[in-house]
Amino acid sequence: MKLADEPISLVETAFNGHYAGDLDVRVADEVYDPYLEGLIEQILVRLGEDPQREGLRRTPLRVAKALDFLTSGYTTSVADVVNNAIFAESSEEMIIVKDIEFYSLCEHHMLPFFGKAHIGYLPKGKVIGLSKVARIVDVFARRLQVQERLTNQIADALVEILEPQGVAVVLEASHFCMMMRGVQKQNSMTVTSAMRGLFRRDARTRSEFLELLRR
Repeated sequence: MKLADEPISLVETAFNGHYAGDLDVRVADEVYDPYLEGLIEQILVRLGEDPQREGLRRTPLRVAKALDFLTSGYTTSVADVVNNAIFAESSEEMIIVKDIEFYSLCEHHMLPFFGKAHIGYLPKGKVIGLSKVARIVDVFARRLQVQERLTNQIADALVEILEPQGVAVVLEASHFCMMMRGVQKQNSMTVTSAMRGLFRRDARTRSEFLELLRR
């Protein structure tokens, strides 16, 4: 596959409107994103491979679709996934959704990091559908990320849409950039937290949240 004579701008390439909804579709001579597929083919050549050998013929297509899916958070907003699933509720007790599985791509090496998110909030007149908490995590995880920023983005999004008494977010993740390369530490775990409102100001509230995570 050859690159187009006129390069597509980075903006056009990143936000070209398609989405890898069916990653396993089988169509003869299918082309998904010619420019991106051409770049991937060049990488294969640079690595010393033959993109035309049987096992690699569809690899540029597959990788283009996979990258589109794994970075779909750039074209998805919190409003899109929440979809008005916020409800009036007088409860002010702590709500926790824990062990939310997530995966993301490290922006430094574009290698995966993955783990679990634990999220709590103290409502103030509004609650959110539980599944929407997990979807908000995906909005920000499906981008090139660092774990610290991801943790804060999730917390800030919940503060903005719920205006609660407080929000707490803890992420635990393993990073392939530490496991597969570099220091090659297979069992290392990175833990980050973001506390907002009462979770930051009140030590007892914060301790209650952290204790509930251990159960």
